[in-house]
Formats: sequence, structure tokens, C-alpha cells
Amino acid sequence: MMLSEQTCTMEQQELVNGLLAEQKYINPKFFYDKRGSELFEEITKLKEYYPTITERNLLTQYSSEIASFITSSAVIVEPGAGSCEKVQLILDAIRPKAYLPQDVSRRFLEAAVVNLKQKFPWLSIEPIVSDFSKPLQIPEDHRDDQLFVFYPGSTIGNFEPNDAVKFLKNMRQLVNEKGGVLIGVDLQKDVSVLEAAYNDSKDVTAQFNLNILNNVNRHLNSNFDIKTFTHKALYNTELNRIEMHLISTVAQSYNILGHEISFNQGETIHTENSYKYSLACIDKLAEETGFKRVKTWTDAKNYFSLNFFQSV
Repeated sequence: MMLSEQTCTMEQQELVNGLLAEQKYINPKFFYDKRGSELFEEITKLKEYYPTITERNLLTQYSSEIASFITSSAVIVEPGAGSCEKVQLILDAIRPKAYLPQDVSRRFLEAAVVNLKQKFPWLSIEPIVSDFSKPLQIPEDHRDDQLFVFYPGSTIGNFEPNDAVKFLKNMRQLVNEKGGVLIGVDLQKDVSVLEAAYNDSKDVTAQFNLNILNNVNRHLNSNFDIKTFTHKALYNTELNRIEMHLISTVAQSYNILGHEISFNQGETIHTENSYKYSLACIDKLAEETGFKRVKTWTDAKNYFSLNFFQSV
């Protein structure tokens, strides 16, 4: 007997819909259970994964310049803050009025805040526990403050282009005409560099990708066998994006919430995109969303960019 949609949670229905699609997919938000978050932190330390170390170097090198754009009377908001590591590189230079980290994982965020308070006892920190996909609710006592969004890590590349525009329009509404956004954006570059970053020699990215099925199993009470899937990441030159897939190594079938979900050998589940931008594309993104790119910092190889968008 097929279960009706009413008996499913919204997340279960979202997962089932993706697995029933012609090109099966899983929303990348399901990467981030506890183990997924731990694996991603490990990925950011890999030698092949240039974005994190490059961005950290930019934040450290240019912290004083960044502070010239974000005043000490401002409140910094960080959507999807995770471990709150990168913001620590600019806090002393800016010394903001308050820092509002947002994340869906209460335990992960609370642990990060404890660590931050030890390192920056002078800083007012007010964590926001909420779903990343929903509008941010700023605490009432900060709604009249000058707000700046800190959005590092090239996460904007994980959005489909239309969704990236929608997200930044929401950020523009959040910070209104007084604020701005400091945003990390990965740049277009040699395909070999890009593919190596998502197919690391230690297979940590593969573990991260495969772990999404463990999280799906918990959400759906399903029994996907991760041993029958392999990781693949490739660069789509036409769309300027890295694509991550899970490949079924055998023909297999699962009954999930009354639906039969079958895989042919070699069929894939699309788990993530990571779009890469040119500076011209970044300008277009800013202009479409109510901002102007007023400053960009890049590394010597032009692998990665840190951009300051001012509201207009």
C-alpha cells in the first residue's frame, strides 16, 4: 500500500521526489549530519582543496582593508556558519558590535560559540539556530543596526544561478541600504585543478559524498547500501560547474515509503553542483541583486576571490 504524501514529512517527500526524478538527485543540505560536517571540515584541510586555504590567506592578509568597509558599530551575520572558523580571522580587525552566526545544527553551533567566547571575550555573540533554506530571523534588538553578511567558502557556487540570485536578494533585503556582503566566490580555472579538488587522493570527498546515503537512510528509514555506490566528480565546461554524483555499481531496487526506487548499473544520483565564476559574472550577480562589487581580493594564481558587495 502506497503511503500518501500526508504521512510523510516535508523532508521525506523532498527526498523521495528527488529519487523518483529522471535524473535522480539529493539536495546537498543532506550532506550535513554530524559525520558529514566532520568530513567537510577534514576536506577543507586537504592539500588539493585550494578554496579554504586560499580564502583563509586572503582574510588574514587583507583583514585591515576589510575592516575599512565594515565599521565597528556594525553587526556581522554569518549564514551557515558551521565551525565559525573563518570569521575569527577578521574579528579583531573589525571588532563589530555583535556577531550572529546561523546554522541548522544546534550542537555544532553551540560548540563553536563556546570556543568563540573563549577566544573573543569582548564579542557579543547571539547564535541563530534555523534552517539555512528559510529566511534569517534577526534578533529584535539588532534589527535597526547596520548589518553585514559574511558568506565565505564559495558556498554561493552550490546554488543554481537563479537560486543564487534569490539568496542574495534576500541578503540585500536583510542588510537594507546601509549594509553589505563579504562573499567568497571560486573562480574559473584549469579543469585539472578543479577536478583534483573534488577527487582528493585520500578519498575524503568520496566518503563525504557517500555519507549522504547514511543520512538519507535515517530520514527515510531506508537501507541504501553505500558499498554499491561510488563517488564521481567532474567539471561541466558548458555550465562552468563541478558536478558530484554517486554511481550505482550494480542494478538494484529499494522500496521506500511505498515507492519502488530502482537503479540501473551505472545510473547516478546527482548530489551537488559547484559553479565557478568569472569577475564579469560576479559583477552581474551583484547588479542583479541590489549590490555593487566595490572591492575584490584574489590570490596570485587567481584561483579564488573574496568580494565586498555594497548595497545600492
